Amino acid sequence: MEPSESAVLSGGPTGAHKIDGIGAGFIVPLWHDDIADQMDQVSTVEAAAMAARLAREEGLFAGTSTGANVTAALRLAEQLGPDATVVTLMCDTGIKYLSTALFQAHKPIG
Repeated sequence: MEPSESAVLSGGPTGAHKIDGIGAGFIVPLWHDDIADQMDQVSTVEAAAMAARLAREEGLFAGTSTGANVTAALRLAEQLGPDATVVTLMCDTGIKYLSTALFQAHKPIG
């Protein structure tokens, strides 16, 4: 999964996005193309919406990278069908986002 605004791993151009911790805008030296079966692109708006949804509906307090991660996992689960099991990890906390637009309803992100 990578930001749709900077989808360099998928062969797209670099660009600005607001998904902290991912999408450096270049292919890092440790990246190995052969380890990924597919690459999904998630926009900043989708990632922020999922992060807010996770907090509101599930009580899971995380940031935009986790929102993007879960968005991609749900898309994969939909592709694979009801008999598939998809596992994803949420290695994040939303604490650093409290003062940002992500958790302030009156400020849009994206």
